Amino acid sequence: MVKKVLKFGGTSVGTVERIQHIAHIIKKEQLSGNKIIAVVSAMAGKTNELINLSNEISDEFNKRELDVLLSSGEQITCALLSGALLKLKIKAQSWMNWQIPILTEGEHANARIVNMNTEKINQFLDDKGVAIIPGFQGISNKGDITTIGRGGSDATAVAVAKIFNADTCEIYTDVDGVFSTDPNKIPVAKKIEKISFDEMLELSSLGAKVMQSSAVQTAMMYDIPLEVRSTFTERKGTKIFSQENIDYTKSVTGVAYSKDDAKITVIGVEDKPGVAANIFEPLSKAQINVDMVIQNISSDQKTTDITFTVKRDDILKTKKILKNESKINYKQIIQNEKVAKVSIVGAGMVSTPGVTYRMFRALSDEGINILAISTSEIKLSVIIDEDKTLAAIKKLHTIFDLD
Repeated sequence: MVKKVLKFGGTSVGTVERIQHIAHIIKKEQLSGNKIIAVVSAMAGKTNELINLSNEISDEFNKRELDVLLSSGEQITCALLSGALLKLKIKAQSWMNWQIPILTEGEHANARIVNMNTEKINQFLDDKGVAIIPGFQGISNKGDITTIGRGGSDATAVAVAKIFNADTCEIYTDVDGVFSTDPNKIPVAKKIEKISFDEMLELSSLGAKVMQSSAVQTAMMYDIPLEVRSTFTERKGTKIFSQENIDYTKSVTGVAYSKDDAKITVIGVEDKPGVAANIFEPLSKAQINVDMVIQNISSDQKTTDITFTVKRDDILKTKKILKNESKINYKQIIQNEKVAKVSIVGAGMVSTPGVTYRMFRALSDEGINILAISTSEIKLSVIIDEDKTLAAIKKLHTIFDLD
């Protein structure tokens, strides 16, 4: 008998008909002799609908009450799925975050799961029951409902798999698995059958929407095998597992992109020890994540230009902090919000010479200018003009034999 965590995303539970469909998937798994814990998201669009309602009340809606509001989306799905299973004569029960409880720590809208009580649910599973758990939420040590960030149902599923010592965690979504790039943009993208945690973590953090990066990171830390598969087909999905299974023969596994970055250049900064720390320390304290950094020293070696990228939502906050920082002397600040980050990811990059050259040559052939560069052992990212994004990913997908 295998204990499985099955996570169903918003599109998988988007309608009553789809909820009834996944009830049949769960029934099939349970009748095969497996113990099933299902983790569910809110129905597609429901969280945005609730956010819009809060905005009608106030642009600065109280964070505690917003968590109470947003957590209701998953509770609705829990009850509907449990009801659908009961109609199929499958013993099922929904469990709210406070009933388990799912214990969290951290601030509202950005909490993290630290523990869960397993006793009652394990007894229910032993009695041939299916447990339905809401994703995305928990309860603090003060008894307040908390949420764990958009896409947090993935993180909940992995945490459940870890704490309940499940044999596997399956992420059901609206695609057949993880693809070499966005199949909606590049129709010739192909499904990846197996991928390492390291590669998946890079792809998810670089813009691939299939899985939340924090969930991949948790699975990697505790070596919890994952599988991403489609709710709507019976085809095999993508298996995600530990480093020993990395395929080093392929230099590039996938191409990812994101369009939520902005580039900032601080011009004419006095070139002396500590200047970079003076720029980035206040940004760190303000919880602003800085990604790529480039420093160009002037010919007279007295001043320097420092370029870096942040998320677009943080650009106004970043400029305000820099202008108010008395330790920084500079001539001007230039911003560019019309940029995109394009990345290639692959475990084989570390042992394959010429990957960097091939990427840069491919972009040059398409007339695409590189504005910033960031590298790691299995990743190479560049910032380019946003309107060149599709041309870049098409070219890179072809040049690295991913079509």
